[in-house]
Amino acid sequence: MKHIYDGTLLIVDDNKELCKMVDGILRREGFSNIDMTFCVKETEEYFLHKEPHLVILDVNLPDGDGFLLMQRIRTVSDVPVLFLSARDEDSDRLLGLGLGADDYMVKPFLPKELALRVSAILKRTYSSKMMEEKETEEIILGKCIVNFKSGIVKWNERGEEIPLTAKELLILKKLWENKGNIVTFDQLCQAVWQDNYFGYENTIMVHIRRLREKIEENPSKPKVLLTVRGLGYKLVQ
Repeated sequence: MKHIYDGTLLIVDDNKELCKMVDGILRREGFSNIDMTFCVKETEEYFLHKEPHLVILDVNLPDGDGFLLMQRIRTVSDVPVLFLSARDEDSDRLLGLGLGADDYMVKPFLPKELALRVSAILKRTYSSKMMEEKETEEIILGKCIVNFKSGIVKWNERGEEIPLTAKELLILKKLWENKGNIVTFDQLCQAVWQDNYFGYENTIMVHIRRLREKIEENPSKPKVLLTVRGLGYKLVQ
């Protein structure tokens, strides 16, 4: 994520009209990657395949409450959470913040205030990471150097410079942003094609194979770009 407006926002509320309203408010402010879920079960399934940069969470959900859902989310993610609820008791606000929420807003709310609070949370959470990504132009992978700006893989020992395709570069950037961690098939497809994994199985495999041919000493025995069977891929240094 190079800018806060690149982040993915997840709205969790069973009121679909309110979700559409919040979606419109945030899109007018410049956010374009906005997802919605409408209950606890849908949200838990969402986190099996994708991780947003911020969650806007209601407390009252049809199959549970937002406080419990936040605790479950915390077992798999440190994503910042903003509670947006009609419950305005001090005890509810203190409980939400005590569970580690980044903010708590009460409905009804001012649209501009919501946008400002969302922006403030994203800047506070990701500013250092965005600066790091902005400054990272070259990375070392094994015995090669990858220049993200030029899209070139340099092998100094061989005296080779190998160009990356646009899709290979996007895949490698996504893996580098999450280096040392598993990047799921769905996460890669969202980053490269803005779509789910279904239908891209062979395409992903082809791009990974070609990428390994450019960054691995022995592509048939990769040491940098590893396959995590059944889950996705992981980039290690």
